Amino acid sequence: MADMKVINFMGHRRMLAAVSIVLLLISLGSLAVRGLNFGLDFTGGAQIEVGYEQPADVEVIRTTLNSAGYRDVVVQFFGNNTDVLIRMQEDNNPQLGDQVLALLGEARSDVELRRNEFVGPQVGAELRESGGIGMLVALGLVMVYIALRFQFKFAVGAVAALVHDVIIVLGFFSITQMAFDLTVLAAILAVIGYSLNDTIVVADRIRENFRRIRRDETDYLINVSLTQTLTRTLITSLTTLLVLTALAVFGGELIFGFAIALSVGVIVGTYSSVYVSANVLMAMNLSKQDLMPPEKAEESEEEDIPAWLTEEEGDKENEKETT
Repeated sequence: MADMKVINFMGHRRMLAAVSIVLLLISLGSLAVRGLNFGLDFTGGAQIEVGYEQPADVEVIRTTLNSAGYRDVVVQFFGNNTDVLIRMQEDNNPQLGDQVLALLGEARSDVELRRNEFVGPQVGAELRESGGIGMLVALGLVMVYIALRFQFKFAVGAVAALVHDVIIVLGFFSITQMAFDLTVLAAILAVIGYSLNDTIVVADRIRENFRRIRRDETDYLINVSLTQTLTRTLITSLTTLLVLTALAVFGGELIFGFAIALSVGVIVGTYSSVYVSANVLMAMNLSKQDLMPPEKAEESEEEDIPAWLTEEEGDKENEKETT
C-alpha cells in the first residue's frame, strides 16, 4: 500500500458529475424529440429469402433494391453466401416476393424465391413492450441483490450507474438514428450485466478497504479502491472492445448494431463504475459504520452451562465442605 500511488479520482467527481448530467440531458432530449429508429423487429415489415447457385453479392442486391425505391432495406447472408435474407419496411403485399425476384433476376438469372413473409406491427409492439419490461425487471433485481449482498447505498449507486449507461446508449442510437432492433436490445441487456460486474468488483474492494484501512476519509478509501481495481478494469474493457471491433468490422450487417451498442456500453460502463456509482456513495456519505458487520450478542456463561450440570457441581462442593 505504501508503494502504490493513489489516483485522486474523487478530486474530479463534481466536474465529471456535470459531464454525466449533460450527457443524460442530451440523450433524454434526443429520445423525446427524435425517438428511436425502430427496426423491422419492432415496426413490422416484409422478410424475403432468396437463393443463388453461386455466391451472392449483398452490396449489389442492396443497391438494386434501394434504387427501386424500397424502404429501409436490410440485406444479409442467411446461413451461407448463397442464401440471402432481405428485410424491408413495406406493407403486406403477397406479390412483393415475386416483384423482388423479378428485379433481382434482371441482374442474375440463378436466383430463386424461397420465402415471402410479413411481420405485422402488432408483434413489434409486443416485442417493444416486453423488452422495456425486461430492462426494468433486470434493474429492480440488481438493486435487491446488491442491497442484500453489500448495503443499500451500494445498491443505489449501482442502479444509478446502470440507468446512466442504458440512457446514454439509447441516446446514442437516437442521435445517430441507427436501426434499433432486437440485437441492439440484447446488447443493452448485456451492457447491464457487464456494467454490474464491474461495479460489484469495485464495491467489493471498497467494502474491504473500509474495514481494513485505519483511515476515516471516505474519498481516500474510495480512491484507494478504484486505484487497485483500475488495471483489472482497463484490461477487461480493452480486450472486450477488441473483440467487439472485430465483430463490427467482420461480423456483417446482422450483428453490426449489436457490436456498436455493446462497444458504447462498455466504454460508458467503465466510466460509470468509477465516477457514477462511487460519486453516489460520496453523495450519500458512506462511512465505516455502514459497512461494519453486526456485532453478535455475547451470551453469558450461565446460559452456556446446562442447569443440571450447575446443580451437580454445587452438590459436589457441598460434600467437600461437609467432609
